[in-house]
Amino acid sequence: MQNYQHLLLAIDYSTETCAIAEKAKALAFCYHAKLSIIHILDNIPMPDTPYGAVIPLSIPADNVLLEEERLKFNQLCDKLDIEFNQRWLIWGVPKQAITEFASQQQIDLIVTGSHARHGLGLLIGSTANSVLHHAVCDILAVRISD
Repeated sequence: MQNYQHLLLAIDYSTETCAIAEKAKALAFCYHAKLSIIHILDNIPMPDTPYGAVIPLSIPADNVLLEEERLKFNQLCDKLDIEFNQRWLIWGVPKQAITEFASQQQIDLIVTGSHARHGLGLLIGSTANSVLHHAVCDILAVRISD
């Protein structure tokens, strides 16, 4: 088995995000691997933008909701001490955008949280479950208690 070279931490701002991030950082340290972080925006409408689905993190946004998301994401990444050029804020459907990004960036391991699902949630599925079945790399789903 080859060592991991590039890990991707996929976050959703759950209360356990920092704990999941610490696990990802520890793995990256153990493997001397690069650690990237991604958050997929699927909860705010996408305004007409000249830059497409990838949100530039160094340029303030004209859209109030987008600017709030950009600031929130950068603050979390600063807290987690993740390099600026390894941060990705992208519009899309999380399960598709995460696996597409991982493939494009040659990610070896995706680290994400996994909520226990009950009732209707079992039928609909989760982002972590979908990523598990569609990613071309390894997945670490960190259990998040409900």
